[in-house]
Amino acid sequence: MNKLLLIAFLVSSSLVFSQKAKVTKGDWSDLKGITEYNVVFDYSNLEIPKFDSEEEFLKDKMAKREEKEPGSGEKFKESWLSDREEFYEPRFIETFNDRYKDNLVKVDKDLESAEYTMKIHTTMIYPGYNVGVVRHNSKIEVTLSVYKNDSPENIIFSADYTKIQGQGNGGFDFNSGQRIADAYIIFARALTKHMYKNTK
Repeated sequence: MNKLLLIAFLVSSSLVFSQKAKVTKGDWSDLKGITEYNVVFDYSNLEIPKFDSEEEFLKDKMAKREEKEPGSGEKFKESWLSDREEFYEPRFIETFNDRYKDNLVKVDKDLESAEYTMKIHTTMIYPGYNVGVVRHNSKIEVTLSVYKNDSPENIIFSADYTKIQGQGNGGFDFNSGQRIADAYIIFARALTKHMYKNTK
């Protein structure tokens, strides 16, 4: 059992350490001294591998489900969209804040006391799959931007994160929402690691 836990830890650590951020504006040091962020999530122009758009992805998945069970297509769409607030966003926020213990740096939605906004624009989602005997990790790509609340056009820091991969939750990630949320957990861990290391 201890060996299994060690392997899981090593895999988890390697996934976090492998996440690299390509800084496209500013420098990590520009975030030094900021202790609170109002976090907003953006899913506009979302790419889904093998599909021309998110709309095409939803159309395809809904049609296949409707063939098997009338009404299930619309349920899938509703679930796909609601998973953002139900799974992705809270997992990111919880993980980020947990990594910064004693509230050294805090993020939250509608955080009125924060002077800065952290915008997380998800540009790509690969939901992965788990059919029991075969599974594949979820993946996301994100553009992170930081700006003062009253000056969204004046971005002080921006970075692109690619190849963010979920861990798989020990193989029990049958729900696509939870599977994708796992990638947001990995992203939050990588982001806090980079921020802590570069803003001391």
